[in-house]
Amino acid sequence: MQDQRRRNTGPELALRKVLWASGVRYRIDSRPLAAFRRRADVVFTGVRLAVFVDGCFWHGCRWHGSWPKQNRKWWAEKIRRNRERDRETDGILRRAGWVVLRIWEHEDPARAAIRVLRKVRERMRPE
Repeated sequence: MQDQRRRNTGPELALRKVLWASGVRYRIDSRPLAAFRRRADVVFTGVRLAVFVDGCFWHGCRWHGSWPKQNRKWWAEKIRRNRERDRETDGILRRAGWVVLRIWEHEDPARAAIRVLRKVRERMRPE
């Protein structure tokens, strides 16, 4: 597991490439809240938007997630804890005024970028 990349995964790079080409700027692998030890993959600090690109295996995608044949019970618990931590992270950020977007690694980067850009623009509008 320690060999798994924490940042700059293929799906993250594909999404960031589209976002960068659209002209928006962002932080990568950054803490949305300084006191909160969890990091988002793409962070738009000015509009308080945190984007997470979730791997199908690690986060239990119901369409593409696979289950190892060895240590099934351990892996099931590991993935359950990952999903629980995701929900907790989302709640903490939302209560702090952030918007959270979760994108699956199997999503088309261009479509995912459209979702992100819409949310950025929506958050930029004065209320």
